[in-house]
Amino acid sequence: MGNLTVLVLANPAERQLAMLERLPVETSIAVGERAEAFERVAEEAGVIFNWSCGGELLREVFRMSPRVRWVHTRSAGLDGLLFPELVDSAVELTNGTGVFGESLGEFALAGILFFAKDLGRMMRNQAAEKWEPFDVVEIAGQAVGIVGYGDIGRAVAARARAMGMRVVAVKRHAPAAGAEDAYAERIYAPASLSEMIALADYIVVTAPLTAETRGMIGERELAAMKRSAVVINLGRGPVIDEAALERALVERRIRGAVLDVFDTEPLPAGHPFYGMDNVLVSPHTADHTADWLERAMQFFLDNFARFQNGEPLKNLVDKRLGY
Repeated sequence: MGNLTVLVLANPAERQLAMLERLPVETSIAVGERAEAFERVAEEAGVIFNWSCGGELLREVFRMSPRVRWVHTRSAGLDGLLFPELVDSAVELTNGTGVFGESLGEFALAGILFFAKDLGRMMRNQAAEKWEPFDVVEIAGQAVGIVGYGDIGRAVAARARAMGMRVVAVKRHAPAAGAEDAYAERIYAPASLSEMIALADYIVVTAPLTAETRGMIGERELAAMKRSAVVINLGRGPVIDEAALERALVERRIRGAVLDVFDTEPLPAGHPFYGMDNVLVSPHTADHTADWLERAMQFFLDNFARFQNGEPLKNLVDKRLGY
């Protein structure tokens, strides 16, 4: 394929950028956090790698790069990164889906066990030096409902099944009647979301944020949940109507929530979620293992080799669907 120019949208001081030295020696690399950093080389660039910057810069740099053929973004979520020029172009777009699934699957299981074994109550009693025996719940035989049955959803399902749980799911394109899945006993279409939710003891939301999924879990869906149900959000905050969820939690219409993502991040000081004893707040770090950034960079390097060799890219995004 010859020489390639790669524009890397990132703070040049970020440690993982040193791994880019593993690219072929004929590769030219430009790194920066502002469009000015790419003015001299954007005309020849074939690849844009959005490591840690926002959609506004990506759009500006994309407009400067008439020869770009591939854009990769480190994150799995694409909200804020899909602008018309990119969507309408023939440029291939890939993301970080798959890099984080294993860790997020484990976090979902931790959230399930946190409520099943009432670990919050144990911690409060320990801090108060209070000896108060109580009953806990076995999750074997209980049902986990997964909203968004992609890479992360399947990682959750695999772990839930290993613990003896039943799995049901909602997927944009439900399989044909009679088709079997390795983990889910039934996969519903989005129109049957409330029906699936009503069956579940734990609802794990892993759907990406798109025009279709924004507010997907709202008053109606929360009302369909069991009073003993727990909702776990690992996808994007706005997939759940945050105000409706807050009301359901305050009124104890559902048992609780485990939240790794929010409408506004960082979650503002004074937000009611911080003070609720039926909410577990994670600062969007459910997938932040010690090596998560190195793994994300390695994924790009592996995909770059595929791009250079003319092989199909992994994690190719349907830009119109948004995932």
